[in-house]
Amino acid sequence: MKLKPSCWGISNCYFCEMLKLQKNSLTFLFALSGLLLSSCGEFFNKEEEGQPVARVGEKYLYKEDIARLVQDDMSAQDSTLFITNYINNWASKQLLLSKSKINLPEEKLAEFDRLVSDYRADLYTRAYIEALVMQAQDTAVTKSQLRDFYEREMENFKLSEKLVQLRFVGMSNQFLDLEGVKDKIRDWNDSDKTYLDSIAVQFKKIHFNDSIWVSASRVIEEIPPLTTLNEEANLKKSQFFELQDSLEVYLGMVTNVLEVNDTAPFEYVEPDIKQLILNRRRLNYVKKLETEIIDEAIKKKEFEVYENNN
Repeated sequence: MKLKPSCWGISNCYFCEMLKLQKNSLTFLFALSGLLLSSCGEFFNKEEEGQPVARVGEKYLYKEDIARLVQDDMSAQDSTLFITNYINNWASKQLLLSKSKINLPEEKLAEFDRLVSDYRADLYTRAYIEALVMQAQDTAVTKSQLRDFYEREMENFKLSEKLVQLRFVGMSNQFLDLEGVKDKIRDWNDSDKTYLDSIAVQFKKIHFNDSIWVSASRVIEEIPPLTTLNEEANLKKSQFFELQDSLEVYLGMVTNVLEVNDTAPFEYVEPDIKQLILNRRRLNYVKKLETEIIDEAIKKKEFEVYENNN
């Protein structure tokens, strides 16, 4: 069973939004680019000569615009239907755009033009900043830095669900040496570990690394006879459990438990702390970059703010 730490077990996780920052900014750019293409209506209004297939007013749709959208694996019938639908959709958008420019108030059109201009500028600047950040970002984070951050922000790492450390095995309910495995899961000395490792291929499921913190919900997923109804009785510190369904039996030993609102252990949140540190570095770099750009422009007299004499 592969278990991965996650920040999902942390309540009021203020840095989760930070972790999404870079992803969200890129998503925003892609969405914005689509808006610009659909809003401007200039994509099909080409300067160069081409073979037009449709016209709406002064706007032309050219054969080459559609040709690159038709997939090679389309049948003749499918491609004809696709082209017809595409032309009709294009015409509908152009006609609606033309009507909107005639019927919308001038102030509303001016507002939309400003928005499109702002979006275009934002698209370029964000892409440029992302490129600079990728070049300059220091991605090295030491264990000491991670630990220091954890110690400073410990109050923010409260659990929203139970975590457990445990070892368990799942096997056929016809397994011959069931009692022997029980003893070894309980005692867990070096010879027990060696023996169970040697016969691991006979088990349906195994999890012997009881130093890893795992959410109780994840354990329930891995052990079908374990449910929210019997979780409290079985997932408690120093508890040995034996659970069985119609096909398998599960033997487990819980070594430690953390309850809701306890402080999340460092090992559990370490990957998320690293990502948070990197995102903070990114934000600091962007702020520094913006300041330096303005300072340089002022020195070169490329940027001036005129005093208001009124």
